[in-house]
Amino acid sequence: MKIGRCVVSGKEYFGVINDRDIQLLSLPPFEGIVYDGRVVKKNDVTFLPPVWPSKIVAIGLNYKAHAKEFGKPMPDEPLIFLKPATAIIGDGDDIVYPEMSRRVDYEGELAVVIGRKAKNVGADKAGEHIFGYTIMNDVTARDLQAKDVQYTRAKSFDTFAPIGPWIETEINPDRLFIRTYVNGVLKQDGTTSDMQFPLHELISFVSRVMTLLPGDIISTGTPPGIGPMNKGDSVEV
Repeated sequence: MKIGRCVVSGKEYFGVINDRDIQLLSLPPFEGIVYDGRVVKKNDVTFLPPVWPSKIVAIGLNYKAHAKEFGKPMPDEPLIFLKPATAIIGDGDDIVYPEMSRRVDYEGELAVVIGRKAKNVGADKAGEHIFGYTIMNDVTARDLQAKDVQYTRAKSFDTFAPIGPWIETEINPDRLFIRTYVNGVLKQDGTTSDMQFPLHELISFVSRVMTLLPGDIISTGTPPGIGPMNKGDSVEV
C-alpha cells in the first residue's frame, strides 16, 4: 500500500495512492486506514511530502563500504544525529544551495516511518512500531561538516531533507537496492544488506535514547558513492 499526502480544494489529506487515483483518508494513517469515501484523480492534486515528523533521526556510517570510502572505522554503536523537520521538502521540490557552503552532497537513503510510539523497545518488538518506508536524500554541506566536526549545521539547512514521494507499507527492507542518479548518471549503487546495524536494531537503539512518535523518520544511512551536487543538477534516489 502506498500512502501519501496531497492538497485537495485547499485542504491537506492523507490518501491511499493507486495507479490513477487517490482514496482520501479521514484520519492520519497511523490511527488506522479510514477512508472518507472520496476518490480524486492523481493529476488533479498537489502532492506534499508524505509525512511531517516531529524529528528526523539520521544514521551515520551504517554502510560498511561507505565507511571504507571515507577511511573511517565502523562505529561500535549506531552513530545518530538529528535533522529538523523544517529541512523537509517533497518530490520534485528544489534544494536550495546555501550561500555559506561551497560543496553540497547527495546521500540517498532508505527511511523508516514510525507508526506507533516507541520507547525502550527491544529489537524483537521493533517491527511492531514500523508503519512503512520511504526515501530520503540526506543532503549535506560537506565543507561545513568537515569544518564543524559535528553534523548539525551541515545537515540542517532548509530543503536538506527531500523525502517521498510516498510511504510504502509492503516491502521487505532487508535487501533493497539504494541507487542515486545525478543528471541521469548512476552515482550510488548499494544494498541494505551492507548495513552494519539492521533496521530493528536501529529502532531499538534510538528508542532507548529518545521517544519515537508516529510519523517520525529514521533515515538509515547511505551506501558508497556520495559526491557533490552542482546548481541546476537533477538528483533522483
